[in-house]
Amino acid sequence: MLAAPIESLGRSILGKVEGFGAFSRFCVATGMWCVRGTEGYGRLRLLLPQLFVVGVRSIPVVMLVGLFVGAVIGIETYAQFEAIGQETRLGGVIALSVVKQIGPVLAAVMIAGRVGGAVSAEVGTMRVTEQLDALRVMGTDPIQHLVVPRVMACVIMLPMLTVFSDVLGIFGGYLVVAVLQGVDRTDYWTFSAYLVTSWDVITGLAKSVVFGLLIGLIACFKGFHCEKGAAGVGKAATEAFVYGFIAIIVANFFLAQFLNQLYRIFIGPATSALG
Repeated sequence: MLAAPIESLGRSILGKVEGFGAFSRFCVATGMWCVRGTEGYGRLRLLLPQLFVVGVRSIPVVMLVGLFVGAVIGIETYAQFEAIGQETRLGGVIALSVVKQIGPVLAAVMIAGRVGGAVSAEVGTMRVTEQLDALRVMGTDPIQHLVVPRVMACVIMLPMLTVFSDVLGIFGGYLVVAVLQGVDRTDYWTFSAYLVTSWDVITGLAKSVVFGLLIGLIACFKGFHCEKGAAGVGKAATEAFVYGFIAIIVANFFLAQFLNQLYRIFIGPATSALG
């Protein structure tokens, strides 16, 4: 009675280990082609369209979501800060939350949903229609031609999109706190500039670089290893978003721990600016 469940569990574990090994090999191959891939105009010709698709087309949705998320933070936190007489410092809290955590994660999740699924479906369709095999027959490595430009585009453009998300998130909080609730506008921007340091900005951008790398690698990997047929392509696109989202959340936790430790080592213990 126990043999079948144990066998199923063992196969599942071995399948996960095998998948992790395949993903590791895929990442190594992508990294090697990033270093020694197409030179000069050839790399730029493949990269520029992906920069447009990943970055430029994602700006409106990232700005819109960032604006309303910042506004929601202002709405939900104003009453608590007003109760303790600290509403004038709310600008610094909103700015710090957006720059360090919400901005990078929000932009990454939007890219994982908008770009990750599309990339996985595109590459998966090429696999199903045997276009990847055609590239190999012509002497072109599919990782070099398809994966590297998309991964590099995610790594390059996600920090820029994070900046848009940060700016609109802070501005959304300003509209609620200063314009709607009547907090002094000078205090809002003064405490925003006081509480947010250059290290906080670097922290958010560093996270976005890692998130972009994870999104690009996972999306391309799922497309490269999708099952046959339309159902396989759809499943690959869904898994690309799901695993990308999980990777973003998990990586954010470890990056936050790591960067906080670096701050304590090189700069010193954090001090509060609300007192």
